[in-house]
Amino acid sequence: MATKPNLTAIDYISQTGCEVLSDTETRDFYAHDIYSRGADLLAVVRPKNTKELSAAIAATTEQNIPVIPRGGGMSYTGGYVTDRPGAALFDLAAMDRILEINETDMTVTVEAGCTWAKLYEALKPKGLRTPFWGTLSGLKASIGGGMSQNCLFWGSGRYGTAAQTCIAMKVVLADGTILKTGSEFTRPYGPDLTGIFLADTGALGMKATITLRLIPEAEAHAYASFTFETYQETLTALGAIERSGVATECFGFDPSLNAIRMKRHSLSSDAKSLGKMMKKQGSVWGAIKEGAKVVAAGRDFMDEAKFSLHVLTEARIQPAADDDLERARTIALNNGATETENTIPKIIRANPFGPLNSMLGPEGQRWAPVHGLVPHSKALKCYAAIEALFETHRAEMEALQIFTGTLVSSVSGSGAIIEPCLYWPDASNPLHRDTVEDAHFAKLPKLDANAKAWEVTQKVKQALVDLFHDHGAVHLQIGRTYRYRDSLDPAADALLQDLKKSLDPKGLMNPGSLGL
Repeated sequence: MATKPNLTAIDYISQTGCEVLSDTETRDFYAHDIYSRGADLLAVVRPKNTKELSAAIAATTEQNIPVIPRGGGMSYTGGYVTDRPGAALFDLAAMDRILEINETDMTVTVEAGCTWAKLYEALKPKGLRTPFWGTLSGLKASIGGGMSQNCLFWGSGRYGTAAQTCIAMKVVLADGTILKTGSEFTRPYGPDLTGIFLADTGALGMKATITLRLIPEAEAHAYASFTFETYQETLTALGAIERSGVATECFGFDPSLNAIRMKRHSLSSDAKSLGKMMKKQGSVWGAIKEGAKVVAAGRDFMDEAKFSLHVLTEARIQPAADDDLERARTIALNNGATETENTIPKIIRANPFGPLNSMLGPEGQRWAPVHGLVPHSKALKCYAAIEALFETHRAEMEALQIFTGTLVSSVSGSGAIIEPCLYWPDASNPLHRDTVEDAHFAKLPKLDANAKAWEVTQKVKQALVDLFHDHGAVHLQIGRTYRYRDSLDPAADALLQDLKKSLDPKGLMNPGSLGL
């Protein structure tokens, strides 16, 4: 495509066939992620396929304009929020096709903008799914974003993180080159070229298509919930359950996060979701009983200040799922648990990709999670350090109505995720207003901007990031938040920088992400 001197930068990009938006409202919206706002954007580019994506990236970087990939927009770690003004943000949402479901080779290939929810629904009638099959934000979170940021939840207790499900990709490099990694049916083939671009937060290239492994969907499920008096008991039980290999999901909440969840969800929607699941499993009477149980028990079965742990198992036949659950139950009870109503795991599994209303607190507060993945041998010490950190800042946090809640979750073969969440009174941003359901958003108090609370929240968040680094934690959604390069061996860091220079010599592919 020949450059024409009389064309503006945006006109030149538009020649590729992509929709290019540069109005103030659109640029402001896309400059936000869940946590913060970046520098002003030049434009938002919306390719519809790999060919357009390649041409538009080449046309943009040819003009020395930075390019930023954005999937579903669910990042809170600066994955697509840059401090470098004048970048072109690439919104990949229109690249959402499921290109091939190969039931013989048990693979599926999708475009990067396809959501986890869309893929799950497409595979369900075939009795198939991917081993890791999505995040709780999967209604909007894209598979391309999952490969770039890495993520966890559905299936992580048995199959690990999103990146571990990937076989191959087509990646568009900074000069527009389309690079195909690995083999179409197995990974790796020789050096793991697919792995180079996984969890890179878009710093090395933009995902265009992704090929994932398939497995048969489970036909039988079992659920249990437990309460514990201490985090030590909770984390010890979680680690033992993960090592036993019986759970597909195992996660829990501290007393504060339990209280937040109790305030946030409605009993009627819980009962409705659970009823739908039971009916799909062929049990109308079960649906009635379970729905009644939710309403009758309410959420006061955890009204005391206790820690909770929730376990989900699955198998081809019900006795196998039940046996796995019994093994998890024995572990939990041997570590001081009291078994309680299992409505929470049932409700979450009944509606795995529910509305994303939890990105605001129960009274409209802003929300920011900070996580670390640590081996089980370090989990107790790390958790204790987090508690001590919060105690150090407790007076100023309470004065500004900043509060916390902590989630824990197992990751197969890796250890435990510890994720303290910060809630603070502050004005919502355009991404919140676009994502939270209208009816739910209308019920929330509308808070004013709170510069002091924001300042203290940022200070505490950075302290948590530093704490996790000091405890040897690793991170999934690295973005521009976590100290990835600080944790690398000098030789490994040099190799990473050489790789970046080779793939992106002008430093225009998501600059600043991954610390590059």
